[in-house]
Amino acid sequence: MPNPPAEPGGDLPPPRDPARHLDRRGGSAPPFAGAETLLSPFAAATGAPATRPAPVPVPRRTTDLPPVHTAFICVALPGLAISTEQGQLTGRGLDGFYRAGRRMLSRCQVKVAGREPLPVQARMIGADRARFVGTVRATADAGPDPDVIVERTRCADGTERIVLYSSASRTLRLSLEVALGTDLAELASVASGRAGPELPATVNDSGLRWTCATGDSAVTADPPPADALASAGLLRWELELPPGGTRTVELRVRSDATGSHRAVGRGATSPLAQVRAVGDDPRIQALLHTSVEDLRALLLRDPAHPSDVHLAAGVPWRCGPSPADALAAARMTLPLGTRLAAGTLRTLARTQTGGQGTRSGLIPGPHRAAGPHLPPGCTATEATLLFPVLLAEARRWGLAERETEELLPAAERCLAWLRTTVGAGTYLPDPQPGGPFRCETQAHAHRAAVLGADLLDETGRPGGAGLREWAQELRAAFHEDFWVEDRGGGRPAAARAPDGRLVPQLGAGAVHLLDTGLLGSGALAPGLLDKTRTEQLARSLGGPAMDSGWGLRSLGAKEAAYNPFGHRSGAVRVHETAVAVAGLIATGYEKEASALLRGLLAAAETFGHRLPEMYAGEQRAQGGAPVPHPAACRPAATAAAAVVLLVSALAGIRPDAPARTVTLRPAGSAPLGEIGLTGLRIAGGPFSVRISRLGLAMVEEAADGLQLGV
Repeated sequence: MPNPPAEPGGDLPPPRDPARHLDRRGGSAPPFAGAETLLSPFAAATGAPATRPAPVPVPRRTTDLPPVHTAFICVALPGLAISTEQGQLTGRGLDGFYRAGRRMLSRCQVKVAGREPLPVQARMIGADRARFVGTVRATADAGPDPDVIVERTRCADGTERIVLYSSASRTLRLSLEVALGTDLAELASVASGRAGPELPATVNDSGLRWTCATGDSAVTADPPPADALASAGLLRWELELPPGGTRTVELRVRSDATGSHRAVGRGATSPLAQVRAVGDDPRIQALLHTSVEDLRALLLRDPAHPSDVHLAAGVPWRCGPSPADALAAARMTLPLGTRLAAGTLRTLARTQTGGQGTRSGLIPGPHRAAGPHLPPGCTATEATLLFPVLLAEARRWGLAERETEELLPAAERCLAWLRTTVGAGTYLPDPQPGGPFRCETQAHAHRAAVLGADLLDETGRPGGAGLREWAQELRAAFHEDFWVEDRGGGRPAAARAPDGRLVPQLGAGAVHLLDTGLLGSGALAPGLLDKTRTEQLARSLGGPAMDSGWGLRSLGAKEAAYNPFGHRSGAVRVHETAVAVAGLIATGYEKEASALLRGLLAAAETFGHRLPEMYAGEQRAQGGAPVPHPAACRPAATAAAAVVLLVSALAGIRPDAPARTVTLRPAGSAPLGEIGLTGLRIAGGPFSVRISRLGLAMVEEAADGLQLGV
């Protein structure tokens, strides 16, 4: 499914010219270095120059994207249905049924007895379906009470069921009219305001049909309508409703071009186990259930290799491939099985850059804006560093040795790219060459080196010693070069410019310093911070500047250019909040972790337990609610997967399938009280664990031969 223009939370399109790339506003943005200079936030902080190429005209800026924070989005990719809470598809905004990125139906307006139903309720009843209820007063003597209830159930697979219920005391004879239309526009065109006019319809079988040079669409009805008017795009039924009776009409949107392929997540062989969480806090089960449903709805197949599935980044703006997000989400969902990780790794290994050049071994990925203080980074760097980490940890969770061996060459090429790109230096720039040394990039690189070395050693491959030696050098240098001293005790710098100057702002990117990765025997890998500086970072993350009360801000509220709606300058990003909670629990700072966790759970309640990728970082107030971001994807893969990471972190599950052991290090403070997790997967078998109110863990189910580690 093609991507529309990037939005404030998504990736930027890959550059057509190495010296240029598109920024998230739809215009051009400068690379890190160039001839023409201007004063930018990064330049102000570091003295480094920035550039300004000539602007490129665009039809609509990304900031003008239609808002989606109130939209009802049904998703079972490649199918998608978007509407407002009114239920009617009007053809305005993003309204419509979509298939593989094309709007198959943009207008579906229902009238009963010549009147539009009065909307009274709208709610999601699953990741892929929504229910809309309206009422109609069909007779003049009905009084204030409606005598017809109209229920519409809309599904992402292109079906809509309309049910009329009569509460009248006598038989009603009334008409049902459905006005249909479509432009067959691509989602990108719809989002940018470039969709064309509605196409003329023709009568086809028991419905209507539309065609254009790039596709076709048809709506069929069961039962067939009494009248089908192509010129008006209208289907009409004359119905008789006895007292207490019902009548049902089902519409189905289809296309000869896209076929009727079943959504990946709807099959009986979903790669994600159905996990359950029961205990003192019912919110965690509601959130976990919705998140796993959303993850299944976001699954996509590799068209050339249908057995390999991966996650789309998010709906509606990022339904196409996003390697860094796919890898990050697959890593967080390892407690639900390793099949998603294996499919994601195989899919991305086939995209890996070959040859002998400087990009050899890189997993391609688009550029992504990095906030007001840094130039855009390249998600290819993050994806390439995540690849060996996911493979190493998937092996700990139970990925078969045969699959590990199959993927090892690609992981080795990723690690070789890392060593080649760093060269004789110490730090990894992003973007390359000439980019700044970002704090989170060094954390990703260090984790890849340590876990990659462990993976190579345990599989009998060479290269582990060199990676460990570089990782040790990086730890020593980072300790000296990336710390900003202040009256509060100091904090890690956001980045280091090529000339050595620091970008001092504190942002959520620093949480990746706490995510060091899993080694054998349940041990966590060493990180770039020592114990003292880990404690200082934990205090900073738990302070009011970073903790909004609804989750972790992406930039501290006291920092210059803080913006509560900025996706990397102040908004709460769910993925980063979950990484912070997991890292704080693992390092023993449970007070700070518990506060962030409770804030995230409270926010989830207001979003109907379907967390968006981000929301405003405004401070929580008594009786308040988090403010939605109008352009955030919802659902989003990393936000949904983050919930799996949270429950796994609460239980402190650290498996080592090759050694047939699992170690449990639960949060001793038991921030959610007693909790039992069932349906997890370790070493290819089911795994269930219960955490008591005293923070004690007890295994209730495990694969044969799996032993509890010390």
